[in-house]
Amino acid sequence: MSALSLITVRDAVESDMEAITAIYAWHVIHGCGSFEETPPDSHEIALRYQKVLSHALPWLCAARGDQVVGYCYATQYRPRPAYRFTLENSVYIHPDFSGQGIGTLLMNRLIERCNEAGYHQMLAIIGDGENNQGSFKLHKNLGFDIAGNFRSVGFKQGKWRDTLLMQKTLTPSPQHKEG
Repeated sequence: MSALSLITVRDAVESDMEAITAIYAWHVIHGCGSFEETPPDSHEIALRYQKVLSHALPWLCAARGDQVVGYCYATQYRPRPAYRFTLENSVYIHPDFSGQGIGTLLMNRLIERCNEAGYHQMLAIIGDGENNQGSFKLHKNLGFDIAGNFRSVGFKQGKWRDTLLMQKTLTPSPQHKEG
């Protein structure tokens, strides 16, 4: 039995927010994938979760038994109406479980759900893209292409950091009718 066969991907629920907060806090403190410098508390994470759900977008988690080992979600790229078919994804894995394929399980399900909902583009905005090879490889393997690189736009952990932009077409054209 493979380690991945023990992982369940499901919709996140309120009771997952503490575990999700801890995973994200680790990445904020130890990594540069997020340009936040102070980890938000579980109340703030719960507010972000509710905002995602208020737009009828998916927030998923990966669990091994009762332990949340990763999560991902999609948000609106920008609030202006012309961007309504474009999403941005976020994905974070518990440090003890990274490199085991959990990110791929999560992202495949997220992409599937966003496709079913008729979205057209998904963007990955990867903090410290040059050094964040895990996120880069995950997105590349899922069919995301490099769309650009903002150089030295974040200053974290005493160093200027780039932001790598990656993009994947979800559906050939918007499935929604205007009107």
